[in-house]
Amino acid sequence: MAISSQSFTSSSRGAAIVGARYNADGPGPQVMAADTLEGDEVINSAGEKLGKVQDIMLDVPGGLIAYAVLSSGGFLGVGDKLFAIPWSALTLDTDRKCFVLDIDKEQLKAAPGFDKDHWPAMADLSWATTIHNYYGQRPYWDLGDE
Repeated sequence: MAISSQSFTSSSRGAAIVGARYNADGPGPQVMAADTLEGDEVINSAGEKLGKVQDIMLDVPGGLIAYAVLSSGGFLGVGDKLFAIPWSALTLDTDRKCFVLDIDKEQLKAAPGFDKDHWPAMADLSWATTIHNYYGQRPYWDLGDE
């Protein structure tokens, strides 16, 4: 999927938004409640299902979205592998009502992940830098005033 000229955001800090224009009479897609995005499907550029957004993690002192937690594999939530996906690596597709992550299934399978009972220390800058590097994203806390 190519990013269309209808992308609404230009910030490298957040997720891009593509799709039809929205109605300005209500929220979204530029400002949305986080829980409305939880459970959204995540697909890759080839249209293959990668999983679902389980959680959206906030950097509370920084006032930024740090990661989306992608749940993949397993059956009915059992045996799922979790992945911290940098928010800037995602594109919200308002037409298909899903997120797009530009990664193939094999690359995702090889990505650093965790299970529901063993979450990483997400505030650890060494771990976080590794995650951002894996997905080819500049760390969200290092973007300055771009």
